[in-house]
Amino acid sequence: MISQTTARFEPADAQLVIRGAGPRPATATLTGRRAHTAARITGGGKTWTARFPLRAARWGGPALPLPSGEYRVRIDGVELDAELPLRLLPGLRAELRGDRVVVGPPVDPVYDGAEAQGALERRYIDHHSALENAVFFESFYGRGAGCNPFAIDRELARVAPDVIRYWSVVDLSVRVPEGAIPVVEGSPEWWRARSVAKLLVVNDWLRRRYAGRTGQTVLQTWHGTPLKRLALHRPGFDPRRIGAVIKESRRWHVLLAQNPYAAGILRRAYAFLGRPIWVEGYPRNDVLTTGDAAAARAELGIGPGERVLLYAPTWRDDRQEMVDFLDPTALAAATGSVVLVRGHSRTLNQGQDAAGARVIDVTGYPDTAPLLLAADALITDYSSVMFDFGVTGKPMYFLVPDMEHYRGELRGFYFDLAAHAPGPLVRTQDELVAALAADPAEHAGRYAAWTARFNARDDGRAAERVVARILDRGYVSR
Repeated sequence: MISQTTARFEPADAQLVIRGAGPRPATATLTGRRAHTAARITGGGKTWTARFPLRAARWGGPALPLPSGEYRVRIDGVELDAELPLRLLPGLRAELRGDRVVVGPPVDPVYDGAEAQGALERRYIDHHSALENAVFFESFYGRGAGCNPFAIDRELARVAPDVIRYWSVVDLSVRVPEGAIPVVEGSPEWWRARSVAKLLVVNDWLRRRYAGRTGQTVLQTWHGTPLKRLALHRPGFDPRRIGAVIKESRRWHVLLAQNPYAAGILRRAYAFLGRPIWVEGYPRNDVLTTGDAAAARAELGIGPGERVLLYAPTWRDDRQEMVDFLDPTALAAATGSVVLVRGHSRTLNQGQDAAGARVIDVTGYPDTAPLLLAADALITDYSSVMFDFGVTGKPMYFLVPDMEHYRGELRGFYFDLAAHAPGPLVRTQDELVAALAADPAEHAGRYAAWTARFNARDDGRAAERVVARILDRGYVSR
């Protein structure tokens, strides 16, 4: 223990400054689940200073505040024992507890708690401000700014640049599209934006007891063609869930579906009756037709000519972290490939980034579509990503060691995956390695049938069609 160590937050630069006596440490790092920073160390001899930036640039983007969560402070040769009270810094809140820094969203603590949030909610339900020619976007509960809402944002910005675009985010580590305004969930700005926007574009439940205003429209894009059973179709009868599903779907005015198959299931699973479903393909898949795979690889630091395998399993109802059925380092060594590991958005805040030679954890990457573009092959299980990857025409592999349990107990399927999968189903990593070495042409017939059924409208112009309908209906104005 070095008792002379002192610490403070410097608000102007959003950094943690730690000073100590003795030899200058060789390294000092701040490490979290999905991000980390290294301190700049100065001084030497009698005293030294370590300055930890509470911002990080990820995936070639700008330096943004660190994602919310807990970070371990490690200073070479120093055992830190310090406390700093909660401070509101530029873009975040931070508190030092021993050798841990707890980072949170930049919402004033006065708004913490159910009572304060209830007051904000009532304020913006009851007020009568005019609606703005604006869109409130939210993707996966604000954990990212991607999927169908992102693609719709980009097209709307192109054809109707005067429309205001708000993005709901959990904190300011989420990179929003150029020209958009981030609003942190739970802040007064967030409640206001959700209340005054003429159009809300979301890809999951609205939550937070949303109360629509006259003249507002909710476009529910959803986030995938379903294999696994959804909503009212999930195993087990639960009256509370049924009530919640019906209450939620009644908030939506329009539902977007990738294909007719998905439209039928979503209408029944959510009792979405008497309102329109737009079957236009998925805007998020436009980039799979029009995008630049080389640029996507370059952003990930992948060299030309590298074989890239993307492992993207879905989440499980009976566990919080990503499944551990695959050893990505061993797979990379066995195949000579770069392995991208993409956990589901529901596992983003759990677990730790995978690490290893030729392994890149992309769970925190802003959007899935560029990863599909960069990959030479997809390894998944029951994730709806299988319906998107068909646009690429590249091979798919299904690692499903728990299929009987998942299909029979956890969720259930809408169709027999084994009978229709456009690639091999394998149970072990050894079987997967063997399948990756085989000729994928064996599954060409199934692949063609798959894309004909699920990807007929994924032609690179889905966002164009959806935005045209938004403008034609007057949900916002040019």
